Amino acid sequence: MSQEQQVEFGWFLPTTGDSRHIGVPAEREATASYLIQVAQAAEKAGYAFALIPAGGDCLDGWTVGSWIAAHTNTLKPLIALRPGYVAPVPAARTAAAFDRLSQGRLRLNVVTGHYEADLKASGDPLYDNHDARYERTREFLDIFQGVWDSGPESSPEGYHYQGRHYSVEGAVCRPRPVQTQPPLYFGGSSEVGKRVAARHADVYLMWAEPLDWIRGQIEEMERYLDEAAADHGTRRTLRYGLRAQLVVRETEEEAWEAAREILRLAPEELKLSAAEYQRKSGAVNQRRQMELYEGSAGQDYVIGPNLWAGLTAVRGGGAVALVGTPEQVADRILEFVEAGISSFILSGYPHLEEAEISGRLLLPLVQERLLARRNPSHETPPAARL
Repeated sequence: MSQEQQVEFGWFLPTTGDSRHIGVPAEREATASYLIQVAQAAEKAGYAFALIPAGGDCLDGWTVGSWIAAHTNTLKPLIALRPGYVAPVPAARTAAAFDRLSQGRLRLNVVTGHYEADLKASGDPLYDNHDARYERTREFLDIFQGVWDSGPESSPEGYHYQGRHYSVEGAVCRPRPVQTQPPLYFGGSSEVGKRVAARHADVYLMWAEPLDWIRGQIEEMERYLDEAAADHGTRRTLRYGLRAQLVVRETEEEAWEAAREILRLAPEELKLSAAEYQRKSGAVNQRRQMELYEGSAGQDYVIGPNLWAGLTAVRGGGAVALVGTPEQVADRILEFVEAGISSFILSGYPHLEEAEISGRLLLPLVQERLLARRNPSHETPPAARL
């Protein structure tokens, strides 16, 4: 199957509340009713899965995921798996139960780090030791996946493991997941993070950056896959994903007006304090986002065609936005596909309306273009041709 045939789109569930604006208190509470609305709108729009965020101010992802799975038909919850917050064997059993009850819809987002204050507040003894957290994640995933792989036929005595951070003896997971292995999505731009991803991940996630930066990260990950193959004897196949904000409108002027409106109410002092806070982040991917933000200040934070870093002023994480008409944004998405991206996690403010808008204006056009790439004889609407 070609890469284009595997291209998937996911949306985002705003579990801290939702707004048209950021940098101010949420205008909509993250109630069960509202999150169901967003999830159902995303499913109707054509999104295959929904990212549920993790952090001290977020609703618990497993609770939200269970609720969403019960109120949708095909939408797959992408739930944070946080090594250090729970032991690997109970986590494997929880995931297996979720996967069975949702009939194979579980996806897992491995989250190793966060802001140091959040890690410390959560009681993580490794809150200030970046590399040790990734070493713990590697051991966690060894066990997490090993328990699923073990069974009466392959390992009658259960799964055994001895590491620096974890030790288990005779671990079992029954019943097992519906999927052989629910897919693992994994982010982390540091060397140690990429090495763990090369060993365990199914999808390596990056925050949106200019194309040449993304190509560079993919080339680096491919080298780590080669190293892992030399160590373990098998060359794993890794897919690549992109996390981005989205503002798409029928005209370019409307799109940029809507993008800048998101920040209109954010106090200037908040922008300054948020930027300073993010500069101090120990996360390599956050430092990359800040480099883009600060380096583009003289260009109104435009970092490439239809790529805008302006939201980084207030929002940490994957703040870079795709901004433009459906045709322009589809062009950018196809460029990322050509670079190697096959999984897109998108979001917009507010998430309910933006899911509906993107489902109407953008996703059908992108799917037409992807179909045309696979089948050159397929006729696409004139506005959608490359």
